[in-house]
Amino acid sequence: MYRSQVIRMLVVCNLFLFLSASAGTGSLPANTFRVCIVEGKAESKTEARKKTHGKMEAYLRSNEEALVAIRKSSRGTFSMMEKILRKYKLPVELKYLAVVESELKSTALSPVGALGTWQLMPETARDLGLQVSDSIDERLNSRLSTKAAALYLRDLYGEFDNWLLALAAYNCGPGPVYKAIKKSGSRDFFELQQYLPQESRGHVQKYIATHWYFEGKHSAFVPSTF
Repeated sequence: MYRSQVIRMLVVCNLFLFLSASAGTGSLPANTFRVCIVEGKAESKTEARKKTHGKMEAYLRSNEEALVAIRKSSRGTFSMMEKILRKYKLPVELKYLAVVESELKSTALSPVGALGTWQLMPETARDLGLQVSDSIDERLNSRLSTKAAALYLRDLYGEFDNWLLALAAYNCGPGPVYKAIKKSGSRDFFELQQYLPQESRGHVQKYIATHWYFEGKHSAFVPSTF
């Protein structure tokens, strides 16, 4: 059971991907997706990271009940997502993005029209091969929408070569991320996040916190190699 006292000990160092690229192939090779998690009195490396931790703690506190329920009921859904993510040589931990997006609800609908487990917009979904019309909307199919989201995330990582920036771009599109990079002079999410739209900034923070909730407490360093 998630305990509030554990939250106070949470310090997330960073989330990063080690990728051994194959020259000239344009494809994603096998990779290692690691999350560095330090519990206790360790200090963040930068002031930006310190400010972020408080927001992540607040998110975990306010969403504890939902996260507990998802943990109990998500085994089948996560298993399906992991198979698809592995097929596209993506980190299986990206499944936690769907928790942030929709709490794994296939019928979740945002005020701006994003629908489904992965909250895809109609145009984006069509570009990724899903049928979206008055008579059929494949965004409601969790398996098909997971495949579409995997393709989108693969493209975004290929564009930014950084998973935190790819996750930000998943929310707001690549344009605002490039603007934040230019304004900040950095490709470090924690340094450039102030230049991102507030929703996108929070989106990445929620993902890091959610990842920690599901996996971080079990180990100070969580690897997944494939």
